[in-house]
Amino acid sequence: FGEMLIDFVPTVSGVSLAEAPGFLKAPGGAPANVAIAITRLGGRSAFIGKLGDDEFGQMLAGILRKNGVADDGILSDTGARTALAFVTLRADGEREFMFYRNPSADMLLTPDELNLDLIRSAKIFHYGSISLIVEPCRSAHLKAMEVAKDAGALLSYDPNLRLPLWPSAEEAREQIMSIWDKAEVIKVSDNELEFLTGSDKIDDESAMSLWHPNLKLLLVTLGEKGCRYYTKSFHGSV
Repeated sequence: FGEMLIDFVPTVSGVSLAEAPGFLKAPGGAPANVAIAITRLGGRSAFIGKLGDDEFGQMLAGILRKNGVADDGILSDTGARTALAFVTLRADGEREFMFYRNPSADMLLTPDELNLDLIRSAKIFHYGSISLIVEPCRSAHLKAMEVAKDAGALLSYDPNLRLPLWPSAEEAREQIMSIWDKAEVIKVSDNELEFLTGSDKIDDESAMSLWHPNLKLLLVTLGEKGCRYYTKSFHGSV
């Protein structure tokens, strides 16, 4: 559940967005990436979200279908565009983002537009936090979570922090944590761990400070260093 968009990536690496001589378009959006990854690994997935009724939206819906992702939950909006993001990996290793969403179609998904039967059929319901930023998408997100939970689905959460999209860091932290104790699987990056705990330590104690009683699995991704995993009874790293 959430956003699918077009990422524009510079044709050369290690430059700022302003220095890039040109861009290649690539499908993006963390929840959509997960949906496609699942089908490529032999699983079954569906994507729930809203795209613009434009060429980019049609292209993205086509990419989902081509990858075997069920499209019963995809809607299109005639009044708003598909979201765009310009993203670069600078020479210093930091990512730089510039988003075009004012508002984009994904932000305009309403609770009434949700395919509830599709949500109820899921064994796992996966989502991020970008869909929490503005209404009506926020209400749709909360309703979808509730319907999935009531139907017995496992709730899976990747906060996927994108600070430029939030009104403030405080608002981002508050909203990301507002649904924290509902999820049974949570994946955070090392940067998100620092942001949510307010500590610059990436260690077991810091990770476990985010633990809550409903959680079954907490994953902390560490870039090229792999990831750490935590359960109630054991933890380790890969």
